[in-house]
Amino acid sequence: MQFDGDFVIIAASKGLKLEYRIIAINKTGKGGVVNLKGINMERRTFCKLVGAGVVSTVSCKYAKGGQSEILKSHEDRPIRKALMHVGCQMGGITKEYLEFRVRHGVYHIDGGAPKTIPGKGWDLDDSLRKKELCQKYGVSLEAYHLPLSSVGINSVEYPNIMLGKSPERDREIEIIQQMIEVAGKTGIRALLYNTVILEVLRTEKTPGRGGSSYSSWDYAKAAGQKENMTIAGKVLCDEMFERITYLLDRLLPVAEHWKVKLGNHPPDPPVPAGYRGICRWDSPDLVEGIKRFAKLYDSPYHGFNFCIGTCAEGLKNPNSEIHELIRFVGQRKQIFNIHFRNIRGGFNKFEEVYPDEGDMDFYQVMRTLRDVDYPYMVMPDHLPIHPDDPYLRQGFAFTYGYIKALIQAVNSEQQLHA
Repeated sequence: MQFDGDFVIIAASKGLKLEYRIIAINKTGKGGVVNLKGINMERRTFCKLVGAGVVSTVSCKYAKGGQSEILKSHEDRPIRKALMHVGCQMGGITKEYLEFRVRHGVYHIDGGAPKTIPGKGWDLDDSLRKKELCQKYGVSLEAYHLPLSSVGINSVEYPNIMLGKSPERDREIEIIQQMIEVAGKTGIRALLYNTVILEVLRTEKTPGRGGSSYSSWDYAKAAGQKENMTIAGKVLCDEMFERITYLLDRLLPVAEHWKVKLGNHPPDPPVPAGYRGICRWDSPDLVEGIKRFAKLYDSPYHGFNFCIGTCAEGLKNPNSEIHELIRFVGQRKQIFNIHFRNIRGGFNKFEEVYPDEGDMDFYQVMRTLRDVDYPYMVMPDHLPIHPDDPYLRQGFAFTYGYIKALIQAVNSEQQLHA
């Protein structure tokens, strides 16, 4: 369709591509978002127009001879502002670490966990003290980690849950129920956890920029470890989900009562079924595993500690495929936390890199998170290491700023739509 009236430029293209988005006004006054790809407009002409103001009205004579396509009515396009904020799970809750975060503009954290009372659960008084210290610095204590971690079945504090061993797992679940109660009484929004048998899997360190090293995984190199079984023996995918549902059938009612969200971190990384005798619940098909877990319960308290890096590790083309996955989970309102981690590679072979040098375009990822109205923390995770930065403070400081800048960037787009 060609327009004989005027149009309004609302956004310029990225890089050197002559792709502009406009509001087209036809003679009846109806608007539509138009993709000008293929329309003959010289960049210098476009830049002169934009130079007059971010939003400019231009005659359609520049588009004569070109074909444009209405993509979506302007009136139907939601004008969104990013609801998320930078967060952190590093360092616990001390004066030193709270000041470090606040210096870098981080006011939302995952505080690790309160002290544990053996055989009972978490210490409520300690949890309240942690919250009070955070409030002193203007920091929101949003989440804790349950003692269902990613260290693997041979080392995890409460192994019987994922071993499926009764009655031992029932006592472990009772302790975790008490932890949910403590979280609720403290005003903690989310509890993050893992349901794994194998630990986080990596094969080697690879050289990175500035003398840093990247944590890497190469399944071809690890395949010889198939005989290295855990105490769990062989476990099929359906058995994994049976153990997960046994756990959540008993935790979700408590979480719903105390209004605490439970966010599960996908097993890292997804691997071929049967590796070391185990089928991880997100393997070998990451997308199907995520969808299956998401659909287990229709509850606002059931969802994900959504690790973008781990999800990318299970995809063949992370840069394009990650968006559909975010939209699926995000539209269901099941993302309770974001681990903002980038990789180079994909399923069966990757390395974890700095967020600005991975295969995923994190500006586009942030736009997708904005568009599904994700409202919680976006936090650094699994950063490269360097001998001069043994506690990753440099890497975290860099990533805090990177995340904050991306949020500002996607918010600035809204000014073009106003």
